[in-house]
Amino acid sequence: MQFPVMNSAGREVSQVELPPDIFEAKINVGLMHQAFVRQMANARQGSHNTRSRSEIRATGAKWYRQKGTGRARHGAQSAPIFVGGGLAHGPKPRDYTKKMPRKMRRGAIRSTLSALVRDDQLVLVDKLDIAAPNTKAMRGLLETLAGDQSALVVLAAEQKVARKSVSNLPNAHSLVANYLNVRDLLKYDKVIMTLEALDVVTSIWRVGA
Repeated sequence: MQFPVMNSAGREVSQVELPPDIFEAKINVGLMHQAFVRQMANARQGSHNTRSRSEIRATGAKWYRQKGTGRARHGAQSAPIFVGGGLAHGPKPRDYTKKMPRKMRRGAIRSTLSALVRDDQLVLVDKLDIAAPNTKAMRGLLETLAGDQSALVVLAAEQKVARKSVSNLPNAHSLVANYLNVRDLLKYDKVIMTLEALDVVTSIWRVGA
C-alpha cells in the first residue's frame, strides 16, 4: 500500500510503501478489546485495603445493656453498621494482572494499526522540525497535521525536544515507537508518526520479527 508522507507544513512530499502484514492485517475488534482490558488491568496497583470488623481497634466490652433501652441488642462498637466500625466485604490487596499470549498481543497491535489506516487516522510526517522546546510551535505543527483533533505523536527515539514541546498540550501526547500499545493508539483521534518511527514499528511488529 502506497501511503502519502507529509512535511511539517502539511504538504505531501513523497509516498512510502506500508508493510501489508502490519497495516493491512485483518481487523479483530475482539482481540483489540482483550488487549485493551489486559493493559488497563495490569496498570492497576491493587493496593486498596480496608479494615474488617476484626481489625478495628475498639473495646470488646458490650456497648450498652442487653435489655431495657429500647434499642437493638449489640455487643461491640466495631460492627459495620456503626460509624468507626469495620467495613463488611471491603476491598483487600490483590493482583489484577491478566495474561495474554504473545501472538495475540502482537496481533492486537497489527489490528489496531490497520484500523487506523482504514479510518484515515494515521498521518506520516517526514520529520518534526523543532530546534528547541517550543509548545507554541508544536501546537501549530499539530494543528496543521491533525486540525483541532487530539493527536498521538510517535517518535523513533527519546527525542527530548519534541517530547517537551508536546508535554504541555492538553490534547496531545508523545510516545516512543518501542512502547507502542493499544490504549494510546485508540485514545487519540490522529496518530502522527515520523518516518524514523515507521522503520522502528516495521522492524518490531512485522510478521516473523
